[in-house]
Amino acid sequence: MTSRAEPGDDHSDPGLSAIMSERRQLINLGYRLLGSLADAEDVVQETYARWYAMSAQERQAIESPGAWLMTVASRICLNLLGSARARRETYVGDWIPEPLPEPTEWITGRSGAGDIDPADRVTLDESVTMAFLVVLDSMAPAERVAFVLHDVFRYPFGEVAEIVGRTPAACRQLASSARRRVRTAQSPAGPSAGQARIVRQFRTAWQAKDIDALISLLDPDATATADGGGLAVTHLLPIVGGEQIAHAYAEIARVSGHRTTFLECTVNGLPGLVARQDGDIATVFAFELAGDRIRHIWAVRNPEKLRPWRIG
Repeated sequence: MTSRAEPGDDHSDPGLSAIMSERRQLINLGYRLLGSLADAEDVVQETYARWYAMSAQERQAIESPGAWLMTVASRICLNLLGSARARRETYVGDWIPEPLPEPTEWITGRSGAGDIDPADRVTLDESVTMAFLVVLDSMAPAERVAFVLHDVFRYPFGEVAEIVGRTPAACRQLASSARRRVRTAQSPAGPSAGQARIVRQFRTAWQAKDIDALISLLDPDATATADGGGLAVTHLLPIVGGEQIAHAYAEIARVSGHRTTFLECTVNGLPGLVARQDGDIATVFAFELAGDRIRHIWAVRNPEKLRPWRIG
């Protein structure tokens, strides 16, 4: 999963084109390991900084620059995952991974940031659905890294062991444990068209404040989690139960009134919704379905996590 070199490469460095072509792979790795595009971008910058901190002779001695970059990026992510757990203890409310739009809906030219090259965008597949990322976030750092490197990026356990600092057998056990977590937590994915239909029906019922219709679309044990990060008003604790969610969301629609418009979109590769307030995107909603009912709703309101969706 490599990409083209960036425009304006300095051809005085014969290895620059190959090195920069790994950028998309590194972004994809960082996002899956950290659940944050901003953090993934920081990891990539740090990885390249370490590459160019070496002498030209040291760089030329590296047989596979791409493998070196992936190894360094993985180790940086592993360290960040350990410190992230401590930071989450002081986070206001629940922490939800940063949602990503469909590539065609990606906003560029934001204030304070340069245009994002399409080559740098995260590849959207089953390993970046919100449900998948939430399960990953429940794992211990070594377990998450071992699983993502082996099951998503197809690294052999011998190479994973060198990155994680465990034996190949231990890494195999970590990945197996993670795999069981994923199987237990996730609902079987239905056809995308069917999910889009249910999300559309949810939007219609929500805008109409039709509590009975909302209840019929929600699993009785559904959960709705919101992430405002202390920067946006939202419910701090998850709402549990389809009926409770229906009443709460109908109240949200009543309070927001005509200022808010709900639009269908793609969130991390699956049908979702965005809420626009006064012309700007205020909330991104991701869904997980169980059969023909909504099992989980994740509402991201933290403005720092909506960068790709907003024109700053």
